[in-house]
Amino acid sequence: MQGPSRAAAAASRGVFTGVLAAGVDRARLAEELFAVVGVIDGSATLRRAVADPSREGAHKAQLAERLFSGKVSAEALVVLKGVFTQRWSSERDLSDTLESYAVEAVIAEAEVAGRADRLEDELFRFERIVAADPALRAALSDTQAPADKRGDLVSSLLRDKVTPETLVLARQAVVAPRGRRFDRVVEHYLETASSRREQQTAVVTSAVPLTDDDRARLAAGLAALYGGTVHVNTVVDPRVLGGVKVEIGDEVIDGTVIRKLDAARRAMGA
Repeated sequence: MQGPSRAAAAASRGVFTGVLAAGVDRARLAEELFAVVGVIDGSATLRRAVADPSREGAHKAQLAERLFSGKVSAEALVVLKGVFTQRWSSERDLSDTLESYAVEAVIAEAEVAGRADRLEDELFRFERIVAADPALRAALSDTQAPADKRGDLVSSLLRDKVTPETLVLARQAVVAPRGRRFDRVVEHYLETASSRREQQTAVVTSAVPLTDDDRARLAAGLAALYGGTVHVNTVVDPRVLGGVKVEIGDEVIDGTVIRKLDAARRAMGA
Protein backbone atom coordinates (compact mmCIF):
# COMPACT_ATOMS: atom_id res chain seq x y z
CA MET A 1 0.00 0.00 0.00
CA GLN A 2 1.08 3.56 -0.64
CA GLY A 3 1.18 6.17 2.11
CA PRO A 4 -2.47 7.34 2.01
CA SER A 5 -3.78 3.78 2.08
CA ARG A 6 -1.49 2.82 4.95
CA ALA A 7 -2.84 5.75 6.95
CA ALA A 8 -6.41 4.86 5.96
CA ALA A 9 -5.92 1.24 7.02
CA ALA A 10 -4.49 2.31 10.38
CA ALA A 11 -7.38 4.70 11.02
CA SER A 12 -10.10 2.27 9.99
CA ARG A 13 -8.48 -0.51 11.98
CA GLY A 14 -9.11 1.42 15.14
CA VAL A 15 -12.83 1.37 14.35
CA PHE A 16 -12.75 -2.35 13.50
CA THR A 17 -10.90 -3.38 16.67
CA GLY A 18 -13.27 -1.26 18.73
CA VAL A 19 -16.23 -3.16 17.28
CA LEU A 20 -14.55 -6.51 18.04
CA ALA A 21 -13.76 -5.45 21.59
CA ALA A 22 -17.41 -4.53 22.19
CA GLY A 23 -18.40 -8.19 21.91
CA VAL A 24 -19.92 -8.29 18.44
CA ASP A 25 -21.12 -11.55 16.86
CA ARG A 26 -17.85 -12.19 15.04
CA ALA A 27 -19.17 -14.88 12.71
CA ARG A 28 -21.99 -12.64 11.52
CA LEU A 29 -19.65 -9.66 11.14
CA ALA A 30 -17.30 -11.71 8.97
CA GLU A 31 -20.15 -12.95 6.79
CA GLU A 32 -21.46 -9.42 6.28
CA LEU A 33 -18.06 -7.93 5.48
CA PHE A 34 -17.30 -10.69 2.98
CA ALA A 35 -20.67 -10.01 1.35
CA VAL A 36 -19.96 -6.27 1.10
CA VAL A 37 -16.57 -6.98 -0.49
CA GLY A 38 -18.42 -9.04 -3.09
CA VAL A 39 -20.83 -6.16 -3.76
CA ILE A 40 -17.97 -3.68 -4.13
CA ASP A 41 -15.99 -6.00 -6.40
CA GLY A 42 -19.05 -6.44 -8.60
CA SER A 43 -19.71 -2.74 -9.19
CA ALA A 44 -17.13 -0.44 -10.78
CA THR A 45 -19.38 2.54 -10.02
CA LEU A 46 -19.57 1.70 -6.33
CA ARG A 47 -15.82 1.07 -6.14
CA ARG A 48 -15.09 4.49 -7.56
CA ALA A 49 -17.62 6.17 -5.28
CA VAL A 50 -16.36 4.71 -1.99
CA ALA A 51 -12.66 5.07 -2.82
CA ASP A 52 -12.81 8.50 -4.46
CA PRO A 53 -10.30 10.64 -2.50
CA SER A 54 -11.96 13.83 -3.69
CA ARG A 55 -15.25 13.03 -1.92
CA GLU A 56 -15.69 14.12 1.65
CA GLY A 57 -15.72 11.40 4.27
CA ALA A 58 -19.14 12.50 5.49
CA HIS A 59 -20.59 12.00 2.02
CA LYS A 60 -19.15 8.49 1.82
CA ALA A 61 -20.52 7.69 5.27
CA GLN A 62 -23.95 8.73 4.03
CA LEU A 63 -23.46 6.48 1.02
CA ALA A 64 -22.72 3.55 3.30
CA GLU A 65 -25.85 4.36 5.28
CA ARG A 66 -28.05 4.50 2.17
CA LEU A 67 -26.68 1.30 0.67
CA PHE A 68 -26.29 -0.96 3.67
CA SER A 69 -28.44 0.29 6.55
CA GLY A 70 -30.97 -2.43 7.35
CA LYS A 71 -29.06 -4.96 5.23
CA VAL A 72 -26.16 -5.51 7.61
CA SER A 73 -25.86 -5.30 11.38
CA ALA A 74 -25.28 -1.98 13.11
CA GLU A 75 -21.77 -3.16 14.00
CA ALA A 76 -20.91 -4.00 10.39
CA LEU A 77 -22.21 -0.61 9.30
CA VAL A 78 -19.87 1.08 11.81
CA VAL A 79 -16.93 -0.81 10.29
CA LEU A 80 -18.01 0.10 6.75
CA LYS A 81 -18.25 3.78 7.62
CA GLY A 82 -14.85 3.59 9.26
CA VAL A 83 -13.38 2.22 6.03
CA PHE A 84 -15.34 4.29 3.51
CA THR A 85 -14.60 7.64 5.12
CA GLN A 86 -10.83 7.26 4.76
CA ARG A 87 -8.73 8.42 1.79
CA TRP A 88 -7.37 5.43 -0.14
CA SER A 89 -4.63 5.30 -2.77
CA SER A 90 -6.61 2.76 -4.81
CA GLU A 91 -9.97 1.05 -4.92
CA ARG A 92 -8.31 -2.33 -4.42
CA ASP A 93 -6.66 -1.20 -1.19
CA LEU A 94 -10.06 -0.40 0.27
CA SER A 95 -11.64 -3.73 -0.66
CA ASP A 96 -8.53 -5.69 0.38
CA THR A 97 -8.67 -4.04 3.79
CA LEU A 98 -12.33 -4.90 4.21
CA GLU A 99 -11.57 -8.50 3.24
CA SER A 100 -8.76 -8.64 5.81
CA TYR A 101 -11.16 -7.44 8.51
CA ALA A 102 -13.61 -10.19 7.55
CA VAL A 103 -10.84 -12.79 7.79
CA GLU A 104 -9.72 -11.37 11.11
CA ALA A 105 -13.25 -11.56 12.48
CA VAL A 106 -13.28 -15.29 11.68
CA ILE A 107 -9.91 -15.73 13.39
CA ALA A 108 -11.13 -13.76 16.41
CA GLU A 109 -14.07 -16.15 16.70
CA ALA A 110 -11.66 -19.10 16.65
CA GLU A 111 -9.57 -17.42 19.36
CA VAL A 112 -12.57 -17.06 21.65
CA ALA A 113 -13.33 -20.77 21.18
CA GLY A 114 -9.69 -21.79 21.71
CA ARG A 115 -9.40 -23.06 18.12
CA ALA A 116 -7.01 -20.55 16.52
CA ASP A 117 -4.00 -22.89 16.35
CA ARG A 118 -6.14 -25.64 14.92
CA LEU A 119 -7.62 -23.28 12.33
CA GLU A 120 -4.14 -22.35 11.07
CA ASP A 121 -3.06 -25.99 10.93
CA GLU A 122 -6.19 -27.13 9.09
CA LEU A 123 -6.18 -24.30 6.57
CA PHE A 124 -2.50 -24.88 5.81
CA ARG A 125 -3.00 -28.64 5.40
CA PHE A 126 -6.01 -28.18 3.13
CA GLU A 127 -4.01 -25.89 0.85
CA ARG A 128 -1.28 -28.53 0.64
CA ILE A 129 -3.83 -31.24 -0.18
CA VAL A 130 -5.25 -29.10 -2.97
CA ALA A 131 -1.77 -28.32 -4.30
CA ALA A 132 -0.93 -32.02 -4.46
CA ASP A 133 -4.11 -33.03 -6.32
CA PRO A 134 -4.32 -31.55 -9.85
CA ALA A 135 -7.90 -32.72 -10.38
CA LEU A 136 -9.10 -31.17 -7.12
CA ARG A 137 -7.14 -27.99 -7.78
CA ALA A 138 -8.74 -27.70 -11.22
CA ALA A 139 -12.23 -28.28 -9.82
CA LEU A 140 -11.84 -25.65 -7.12
CA SER A 141 -10.29 -23.13 -9.52
CA ASP A 142 -12.81 -23.57 -12.35
CA THR A 143 -14.31 -20.11 -12.68
CA GLN A 144 -16.74 -21.44 -15.28
CA ALA A 145 -18.40 -23.52 -12.56
CA PRO A 146 -20.93 -21.75 -10.29
CA ALA A 147 -19.31 -20.41 -7.14
CA ASP A 148 -21.88 -22.20 -4.96
CA LYS A 149 -20.98 -25.51 -6.57
CA ARG A 150 -17.29 -24.98 -5.80
CA GLY A 151 -18.18 -24.02 -2.25
CA ASP A 152 -20.33 -27.12 -1.85
CA LEU A 153 -17.38 -29.25 -2.95
CA VAL A 154 -15.26 -27.72 -0.18
CA SER A 155 -18.04 -28.36 2.33
CA SER A 156 -18.36 -31.99 1.27
CA LEU A 157 -14.62 -32.46 1.79
CA LEU A 158 -14.25 -30.66 5.12
CA ARG A 159 -17.59 -30.69 6.95
CA ASP A 160 -17.32 -32.33 10.39
CA LYS A 161 -13.56 -32.72 9.90
CA VAL A 162 -12.39 -29.16 10.63
CA THR A 163 -13.36 -26.24 12.82
CA PRO A 164 -16.31 -24.11 11.66
CA GLU A 165 -13.89 -21.23 11.12
CA THR A 166 -11.63 -23.31 8.88
CA LEU A 167 -14.62 -24.27 6.77
CA VAL A 168 -15.71 -20.63 6.45
CA LEU A 169 -12.28 -19.50 5.23
CA ALA A 170 -11.72 -22.50 2.95
CA ARG A 171 -15.09 -21.93 1.29
CA GLN A 172 -14.45 -18.19 0.98
CA ALA A 173 -11.06 -18.78 -0.64
CA VAL A 174 -12.73 -20.92 -3.31
CA VAL A 175 -15.99 -19.01 -3.77
CA ALA A 176 -14.45 -15.51 -3.91
CA PRO A 177 -10.74 -15.69 -4.79
CA ARG A 178 -10.93 -12.15 -6.19
CA GLY A 179 -8.65 -12.88 -9.14
CA ARG A 180 -6.03 -14.77 -7.11
CA ARG A 181 -4.94 -18.40 -7.11
CA PHE A 182 -6.28 -20.52 -4.28
CA ASP A 183 -2.85 -20.91 -2.67
CA ARG A 184 -2.32 -17.14 -2.71
CA VAL A 185 -5.67 -16.54 -1.04
CA VAL A 186 -4.90 -19.04 1.72
CA GLU A 187 -1.44 -17.54 2.13
CA HIS A 188 -3.05 -14.13 2.66
CA TYR A 189 -5.48 -15.57 5.21
CA LEU A 190 -2.64 -17.22 7.14
CA GLU A 191 -0.60 -14.02 7.07
CA THR A 192 -3.60 -12.21 8.51
CA ALA A 193 -3.78 -14.80 11.29
CA SER A 194 -0.07 -14.43 12.08
CA SER A 195 -0.33 -10.64 12.12
CA ARG A 196 -3.38 -10.64 14.37
CA ARG A 197 -1.81 -13.14 16.76
CA GLU A 198 1.53 -11.30 16.69
CA GLN A 199 3.48 -14.40 15.77
CA GLN A 200 5.71 -15.76 13.04
CA THR A 201 4.94 -18.90 11.09
CA ALA A 202 7.51 -21.57 10.27
CA VAL A 203 6.99 -24.27 7.63
CA VAL A 204 8.88 -27.41 8.65
CA THR A 205 9.44 -30.18 6.11
CA SER A 206 10.41 -33.65 7.37
CA ALA A 207 10.54 -37.20 6.03
CA VAL A 208 8.09 -38.48 8.67
CA PRO A 209 5.29 -36.81 10.61
CA LEU A 210 6.40 -34.84 13.66
CA THR A 211 4.87 -35.59 17.03
CA ASP A 212 3.19 -32.86 19.06
CA ASP A 213 6.24 -32.86 21.33
CA ASP A 214 8.53 -32.43 18.30
CA ARG A 215 6.48 -29.47 17.12
CA ALA A 216 6.47 -27.91 20.57
CA ARG A 217 10.25 -28.23 20.89
CA LEU A 218 10.77 -26.77 17.42
CA ALA A 219 8.42 -23.88 18.15
CA ALA A 220 10.22 -23.15 21.43
CA GLY A 221 13.64 -23.30 19.78
CA LEU A 222 12.61 -21.06 16.92
CA ALA A 223 10.97 -18.61 19.32
CA ALA A 224 14.22 -18.41 21.28
CA LEU A 225 16.13 -17.82 18.05
CA TYR A 226 13.81 -15.33 16.36
CA GLY A 227 11.95 -13.86 19.30
CA GLY A 228 8.22 -13.74 19.96
CA THR A 229 5.86 -16.64 19.29
CA VAL A 230 6.33 -19.07 16.41
CA HIS A 231 3.56 -21.27 14.98
CA VAL A 232 4.83 -24.40 13.24
CA ASN A 233 3.15 -25.82 10.13
CA THR A 234 4.46 -29.21 9.01
CA VAL A 235 4.92 -30.84 5.63
CA VAL A 236 5.80 -34.53 5.21
CA ASP A 237 8.03 -35.26 2.22
CA PRO A 238 9.76 -38.67 2.12
CA ARG A 239 12.21 -37.33 -0.45
CA VAL A 240 14.13 -35.44 2.24
CA LEU A 241 15.15 -38.87 3.72
CA GLY A 242 15.84 -37.45 7.18
CA GLY A 243 16.37 -34.27 9.16
CA VAL A 244 14.19 -31.19 8.73
CA LYS A 245 13.99 -28.06 6.61
CA VAL A 246 12.67 -24.93 8.28
CA GLU A 247 11.33 -21.94 6.34
CA ILE A 248 10.55 -18.86 8.42
CA GLY A 249 10.13 -15.47 6.85
CA ASP A 250 12.76 -15.11 4.14
CA GLU A 251 15.14 -17.58 5.79
CA VAL A 252 15.62 -21.29 5.08
CA ILE A 253 17.42 -23.62 7.49
CA ASP A 254 17.97 -26.85 5.56
CA GLY A 255 19.24 -29.72 7.68
CA THR A 256 17.82 -32.52 5.56
CA VAL A 257 19.79 -35.59 4.53
CA ILE A 258 19.05 -34.97 0.86
CA ARG A 259 20.65 -31.52 1.08
CA LYS A 260 23.75 -32.98 2.69
CA LEU A 261 23.96 -35.66 -0.03
CA ASP A 262 23.61 -33.00 -2.73
CA ALA A 263 26.39 -30.98 -1.10
CA ALA A 264 28.62 -34.08 -1.00
CA ARG A 265 27.94 -34.80 -4.65
CA ARG A 266 28.84 -31.25 -5.59
CA ALA A 267 32.04 -31.45 -3.56
CA MET A 268 33.06 -34.72 -5.23
CA GLY A 269 32.27 -33.27 -8.64
CA ALA A 270 34.45 -30.30 -7.85
